[in-house]
Amino acid sequence: LRVSLPCSHAKEILHCLKEKYFKELQDLEVDGQKVEMPQALSWYPEELAWHTNLSRKILRKSPQLEKFHQFLVSETECGNISRQEAVSMIPPLLLNVDPHHKILDMCAAPGSKTAQLIEMLHADMNVPFPKGFVIANDVDNKRCYLLVHQAKRLNSPCIMVVNHDASSIPNLQIDVDGRKEVLFYDRILCDVPCSGDGTMRKNIDVWKKWTTQNSLQLHGLQLRIATRGVEQLAEGGRMVYSTCSLNPVENEAVIASLLEKSQGALELADVSSELPGLKRMPGITKWKVMLKDGQWFEEWKDVPSNRQTQIRPTMFPVKDVEKLKAMNLERCLRILPHHQNTGGFFVAVLIKKCPMPWNKRQPKVHQKLPQRTGDTGVTAANSDNGSECTTEEAMFAENEDSKKMQELQNSDTEQIKKEGVCGPPPSKKMKLFGFKEDPFVFLPEDDPLFLPIQKFYALDPSFPKMNLLTRTQEGKKRQLYMVSKELRNVLLNNSEKMKVINTGIKVWSRNSDGEQFGCAFRLAQEGIYTLYPFIHARIINVCIEDVKILLTQENPFLSKFSSETQKKVKDMAMGSIVLKYDPDPAKPDDLQCPIVLCGWQGKTSLRAFVPKNERLHYLRMMGVEVFKAKRKEEELESKMAEEGQHRLAQTEEGMNVEDKEQDLVIKMESEIGEESSHSPVESNAMEIENKTEDLDRSSENANGHVSQQSKDTDTSNVKD
Repeated sequence: LRVSLPCSHAKEILHCLKEKYFKELQDLEVDGQKVEMPQALSWYPEELAWHTNLSRKILRKSPQLEKFHQFLVSETECGNISRQEAVSMIPPLLLNVDPHHKILDMCAAPGSKTAQLIEMLHADMNVPFPKGFVIANDVDNKRCYLLVHQAKRLNSPCIMVVNHDASSIPNLQIDVDGRKEVLFYDRILCDVPCSGDGTMRKNIDVWKKWTTQNSLQLHGLQLRIATRGVEQLAEGGRMVYSTCSLNPVENEAVIASLLEKSQGALELADVSSELPGLKRMPGITKWKVMLKDGQWFEEWKDVPSNRQTQIRPTMFPVKDVEKLKAMNLERCLRILPHHQNTGGFFVAVLIKKCPMPWNKRQPKVHQKLPQRTGDTGVTAANSDNGSECTTEEAMFAENEDSKKMQELQNSDTEQIKKEGVCGPPPSKKMKLFGFKEDPFVFLPEDDPLFLPIQKFYALDPSFPKMNLLTRTQEGKKRQLYMVSKELRNVLLNNSEKMKVINTGIKVWSRNSDGEQFGCAFRLAQEGIYTLYPFIHARIINVCIEDVKILLTQENPFLSKFSSETQKKVKDMAMGSIVLKYDPDPAKPDDLQCPIVLCGWQGKTSLRAFVPKNERLHYLRMMGVEVFKAKRKEEELESKMAEEGQHRLAQTEEGMNVEDKEQDLVIKMESEIGEESSHSPVESNAMEIENKTEDLDRSSENANGHVSQQSKDTDTSNVKD
């Protein structure tokens, strides 16, 4: 279990876990076996990650653990907790992410590491739009939607999910002070497809299907992906290469080959002082390569010619002693399962000192970002290779040479950019499987749609309205989404290069009833923490008793609320509102963290628009026992269904589409083998509109889309 760090309620969740749920597990016996107390991972910062020996089956089926299981499912759906293999938490920690970093996750699905990266971007909860962003990529179109579902739990405007082959992911461009420049990433996570032999303790299929052929088939792909990663890494940036395998052909062989052909441009970082408490073994420098029939080879020259298509020179260790010493392969991390009761894992941290030798004339990022001292203080261990870092003058000359070509390319897309439309890539340039995505259309500066919204909610003049987008070019705009300024830059300048699956956080939904009150759009709970700093009207401060009423009753009358709340509501027009709870330091027993809820003020009632699991989360944090109310919840749900006609007018009109998408996500989770802990709840499925036909078609053809990477081996998709 990992508690999401940027969550303002992280301390409360941790306290709730330790003081309530973990204590209830003490001296508990299930099927005659004593349940061990969960233990904090000694190497994970701030006691935010915990390990339990409870199996999935026992956790789901045991009546004694039903309360704990319900808590885990509910908090996971809200994005406050992630259930994840312990060793898969290591790579994001070693990236040393800061909120201003541009991050690429090359093989991101199913998304647990991506979620960690998003959390690190939002380390400061007071900054709604960090300068950095995460571009999460996966080659498998179906798994991309699982990735969207995972990322959406965290409600971030700084995440974009794209669908490309990681080994040939395109170079993106951004606009810097009116000129086009290549986008280089400050941090890259390269968690490549692997044979998965490190997961043998939990994955029974590994025992049945494992052969040495798996690694031999994957080595080339892994090297291509890692090479593409370092090409797109900014100078001084970090790339973490990781696998859930212990085979040196997939690990040290890939790193050694990458270091050798970099000619000193890359260096393995020494991370021995990072993550104290993590037991690790050094990378190895000697290994042999084995064929499926049991033949062993120590050197490439020993491989017979008829086997040289299966075994490649890059799979063998470097024989030159000086070269091998300069590579510092012992700086790689090998995590062995029996050391700390985890899975097996391999991690290597690479730092880029200068452009790759085949990219000598590659233009450099002009806007230098502040680097950590640990990243810039690299040693010239490979200086004897004779590599020279590219000079500023050579790069500037390259920029000048490429300007004419860029201008020609830009002229074609300038009109599209002016309209703020980022459509899917042309079919003649790319053959892509999966859904046909709706375009991303940014609101024009003079769009009449925005003026009533701005007036109704008294939005601050600093509100970045240019970052609002919709997913429809024609007809009524039903949802308004928001991205950060930096992601807007990426979207507008690369609409023909990328297949974007999803981006943005929903901030407003069209509500036909609202038009008569002055605004046709109600606030969406997903984006309320992003929007709240900019809203200066329609805010009602409520006490903790009012919050409990709002979260436990479907449509409570105004008379049930405190007199202060009734006075504030009396002078306010009907329509969408913000309900804000501020903790009182004089009452330490009450909840000591702020809550912001979306609500609706009617003639005689006041209600909250909050998804079910988020309601349960807030009630738990306030000390309300939600487990006992399980039957009451079911009654509440049936009551909510009866009021569906009224609710539909107030909620998004595409709910039936979202339900289908949620079903597809759950189906995909079961196919992929991930733990499906996500029960369908309102407003928490993927936010992709107008896909009814595509979704129906997908249910028939879901098994027809086979990615290139998944063809390589049956087990190539073993992740996390």
